[in-house]
Amino acid sequence: MGLDVNRKAITKNAYRITKVRGKTALRVRVPGGHLDTKQFAVIHEIADKYGNGTVHLTTRQGFEIPGIDYELMPEINKMIAPVIEDLEVAIGVPIADSKAGYPAAGTRNVAACVGNRVCPFANIDTSSLAMRIEKEIYPNNYHAKIAITGCPNDCIKSRMHDFGIIAITEPVYEYDRCMGCEACVTNCKKKVTGALTMHNGKVKRDPRRCIGCGECVLKCPTASWTRNPTKFFDLIIMGRTGKKNPRIAERFIQWCTVDVVLQVINNTYTFVDKYIDRSLPKEHIGYIVDRMGYQLFRDGVLEGIKLNPEARVSKHINWTGFLYTSDIFMDD
Repeated sequence: MGLDVNRKAITKNAYRITKVRGKTALRVRVPGGHLDTKQFAVIHEIADKYGNGTVHLTTRQGFEIPGIDYELMPEINKMIAPVIEDLEVAIGVPIADSKAGYPAAGTRNVAACVGNRVCPFANIDTSSLAMRIEKEIYPNNYHAKIAITGCPNDCIKSRMHDFGIIAITEPVYEYDRCMGCEACVTNCKKKVTGALTMHNGKVKRDPRRCIGCGECVLKCPTASWTRNPTKFFDLIIMGRTGKKNPRIAERFIQWCTVDVVLQVINNTYTFVDKYIDRSLPKEHIGYIVDRMGYQLFRDGVLEGIKLNPEARVSKHINWTGFLYTSDIFMDD
């Protein structure tokens, strides 16, 4: 296909503009990175019959099927419909016509670590939360990246995303069950933050240093530590890669509930719609926040939200990251 390619329509339909003339690549969303193996048959058929016989696993836990002719896009959309229906429509994502393919691609696939379906360290079912968030935010053309990790180990690298959602737990201590073995204290000192100390043969937890990892719960031989049934989260924001100013996300709210997380994300889309620079082809959320200021963002996205009593909001955030002007300090 020549110069008549409608790049905007193609990319919005979740196809990539590739370096190979006349060829595109389909981007398949997998919310939370979890799917039934029956979906592989559809992906395999498209790749073998209409692509170049290969599939790329993306860093966002989706699939890219390269080598597809542009004119075959309507046919491919019909073929991928069962995957869209199972992974999107079935969880409540409002897609009117699944046979027309994906209706948007700006908001990227919600990524998640394996979660507590498999991992003993994880505090939640991360894939289920990813699906819940997918239902809230997709389809949407605004560029946003969201990742969920089941514990502060952060295996999904959530600190490199616009929204990093870290599942944490409040460890509940049962004084009478503790035999003072110090297993939890030793482990916290060696592997975590040293939030636990011994006092008169019992354990004392410093809530300001505790990051909610749940390691103490796993290490206790007498079940003196248990997880609070209420699920809490660290919500970290505006991490990114890219050419201009890559950086690590910083903490926005600690010890918030899932309802707060969802409301903040939804309110952020309203914030973006209000302040995005429409003269640009696209503007990532983090650069809008940089331009408008953290205080305006904080006050805007928290408007109308009733925070749970445990939640703590950052008064200020000082993002750093890599600025290319720093090369003036490097040897020629």
